[in-house]
Amino acid sequence: QVQLVESGGGSVQAGGSLRLSCAASGRTFSNYAVGWFRQAPGKEREFVAAISKRGTSTYYAVSVKGRFTISRDNAKNTVLLQMNSLKPGDMAVYYCAAARRVAETVPTASYEYDYWGQGTQVTVSS
Repeated sequence: QVQLVESGGGSVQAGGSLRLSCAASGRTFSNYAVGWFRQAPGKEREFVAAISKRGTSTYYAVSVKGRFTISRDNAKNTVLLQMNSLKPGDMAVYYCAAARRVAETVPTASYEYDYWGQGTQVTVSS
């Protein structure tokens, strides 16, 4: 079992920045790839970014590439999502999720993830 807790959400004006944090507890965190997903009202949950279990590989959705950066610190059981140049279209509830992996792969589909956090709200005003 892995428990995930997101923090760092809030309200920001367009063009601003936020840094989301995902804190993990439970099983060995370094055995898990971690992804960020988001869900806006009335829309399906969508992939945002993911990082492999040791942090050697990352992958981003086209809509956030170049603006968002995912990183992890396995010693602190934490994954960060730095979000810059935020747009109103980025407004959503953001979830982190963990997927147990043997290899340094980066899953992008929600069904590949085993554990989910409760989410944190990001609001971007124009």
